[in-house]
Amino acid sequence: MTPPRLHALGDAALLCELPPPATLAQQQQIWALASEALQWRGVHEVLPGMNNLSLLFDPEQVDAAELEMQVLSAWPQLAGMAIEGRDIRIPVVYGGEAGPDLADVAAHTGLTAAEVVRRHSSGDYVVYLLGFLPGFAFMGGLPPELATPRRAEPRVAVPARSVGIGGSQTGIYPLVSPGGWQLIGRTPLELFDPAAAEPTLLRPGDRVRFVVESVAL
Repeated sequence: MTPPRLHALGDAALLCELPPPATLAQQQQIWALASEALQWRGVHEVLPGMNNLSLLFDPEQVDAAELEMQVLSAWPQLAGMAIEGRDIRIPVVYGGEAGPDLADVAAHTGLTAAEVVRRHSSGDYVVYLLGFLPGFAFMGGLPPELATPRRAEPRVAVPARSVGIGGSQTGIYPLVSPGGWQLIGRTPLELFDPAAAEPTLLRPGDRVRFVVESVAL
């Protein structure tokens, strides 16, 4: 597998970046490197991202050049690390007020709105990481024919629990937030509850299926 490009982020962080597109195999390699790097001298935190990993280190214990050599030496030996995720079913009300951009996605893809719903709900998704907002899951697995650019003008307030498409990804807004993804539906499930023992519904490695609750065309 292609080794990551390495970039210094100041004096105490190293960014390991893989070329696009983001794939499950590449993300598993990122997870494996994160697990390995936590055992290295001087590395005190790892931050997996989409197709990248940031290593935060103590420059008094290890310098950036040594850390870069460790990354490049370890990379060919790493086996993709499959996180033991759960199977999560997420009910979705598609279209209508819950999914105001469904028609726009259909127009962009050349599919009917009903076919967009069918294909979106037939996908097998894997959570790559949580970011942007607490509980916001970036998922791989969107059928490529559903890829749709983000809105030219982002919304000031996307309703909580909205299901959207942004480029080649799908995701769910856990909270009211500004956002530019194309909204195709909404789920009744809470994605983030700070008072719960497990505050986020989803976590990296989870396998997600969207279940059609209803469709308004």
